[in-house]
Parts: sequence; C-alpha cells; structure tokens
Amino acid sequence: MKRLPSIKQLQYLMALHEHQHFGRAADACYVGQSTLSAAIANLEETMETQLLERDHKTFIFTPLGEDVVRLSRQIIEQCEELSDYAKSQGKPMTGPFRLGCIPTIAPFVLGEVMTLCRERYPDLQLLLREDTSENSLHALSEGRLDMVLLALPYETGAMHTEILGQDMFNLVLHKDWQDRGFNKDINQWPDESIFLLEREHCLTGHAVKACELEDSRKVNPFFATSLHTLTQMVNNKLGVTFMPQMAINSGVLEGTELISQPAVAGNAYRDIGVVWRPTSSKARSYQLMAALIKEVLAKKCRNTE
Repeated sequence: MKRLPSIKQLQYLMALHEHQHFGRAADACYVGQSTLSAAIANLEETMETQLLERDHKTFIFTPLGEDVVRLSRQIIEQCEELSDYAKSQGKPMTGPFRLGCIPTIAPFVLGEVMTLCRERYPDLQLLLREDTSENSLHALSEGRLDMVLLALPYETGAMHTEILGQDMFNLVLHKDWQDRGFNKDINQWPDESIFLLEREHCLTGHAVKACELEDSRKVNPFFATSLHTLTQMVNNKLGVTFMPQMAINSGVLEGTELISQPAVAGNAYRDIGVVWRPTSSKARSYQLMAALIKEVLAKKCRNTE
C-alpha cells in the first residue's frame, strides 16, 4: 500500500508556515519542537520531495512547499467538513457555522441574523467575526470562515458570489445646511466638504464610485474610523457625507441634528452579497443562510421615505 501523508503532518506543516518558527509552531500544536521537526522531515520523506530549504537555524519554504501548504489547507478543510457532516448526520444548518462580515454591515444586520438563526435553526452554532473584506476573504480561503457577508463589487477570485440586495446611498448633512447647494452638481461643492471613512473600508470606494465623485479635492483629508465618528463630524457642521440606507434605518442619525436625502447621483447604491468556497460540501447550508440574510436585508435596506 502506498504511503500517504498523515493529517497530523499536514497540520504541523501549516502551523510552521503560519508562524515561520519551529518553536512557536510547536507551541501552537502543543507538541515539542523535536516532534514537529521530525514529523515534517518524515512528511518530506513520504512525499519524496523537499518542502523546506534549511540553513542552520533558518529556513524558507520551497515553491513546491508553498503549493503543498495551500493544498493541505483544502484537505484539512474537507476533513473538518466531513467530521461536521457526520456529527450532524448530514442535516443542513446544524453544527458550527462561521460567518464573517465587514464593519459597515455587521452592526446593522448581524443581531437580527443571529436572532432568526436561533429561532429557525436551533441546532446551528453561528460564530460571527467582524473584519475588513480583505481579511475576511483571506480567512475564507484558508477555511477559517464558511461564508462572508460583504459589499460588492469586490474582487473575490474563484469564490462563489451571490448578490442579496441593494443598499442605497444617501447624502447626510446638518439640517441648517439644506440651502447650501448640496443638492446640485457635486463638482460645485466646496473643497474638503465631504467626509468619508478610512480607505481600508470598502464603503468609501463604493460611495465615491456610486455618487460619481470625480474631484478628489472635494474630500476632506480626515478619514473617520467608523460611521459613528463620521456622524459626529457632520453633526458638528464640519461637512457632509454619504451614508448607506441600512445605517440610517438602524438609527445611526438618532439624537443628532442631521437629515438625509437622496444622493446627488440619484441611483447611487452598493450591492450586498455573500461569498463562499465553491468546493465546500455545505452548499445547502450556505443557500439557506443566504436566504435568511436576504430576508433581513430586505427590511434593513428599505427606503422609508
């Protein structure tokens, strides 16, 4: 019988790749450094190839070693799914479900998503993680998340993507500024009058594109870290901003003197969707979760005017 790598060996290899240090990788795996080192050496012997280039106390992964790490993640992911599938006896929406979500969506929808999941799928353990689109998609590709809820368009590579709804952008300004011409051509607005989130938040890119903002001089050099910070900047009459409908419907403007009105571009919006790995065996659970989230978005993104 042909010798095959063991799951434990692949896990050790992945830990070494993540920590880039034998001692730290061994600690993460709760084994001694010599045990981890020997296991990886045995893995190389089994596969009859070199995965690491060693030089005294340093090492680097060979190009083939990098490929083996990537394939190992897929194998471990499938083994974990096989175990979960067996524990749940093949039933969808049971066991752990790891959902990632970006910060400009999470505060406004995840609470209701969690509530509906508990009501309809009591055997589902919904685990939530809030992070940027880039970090969430990276975790998804490594099998650390099952699904990501994010704003589109965004480059998702080979992942399966489904659009669940549209979130309109609204112009938000102080009530005393209604007559300052902010309902006219955006390129005629004062320089540095528009406040936006930090560029790492994809909401900024979506707002700029959807609202047809072409002149960067209109954007204030200060970038907020959250929608609540953005709200306070505008409430203090420092400028205006563009805000998604779901945030407004969730009460982010309550307690302020701010008003919202349709964005200048008229049909400015961002798509809201979910992403998952097409190779996963949890497709039925993903479809059910997508349908549940779509139901929540229909209420959260409804135009109340």
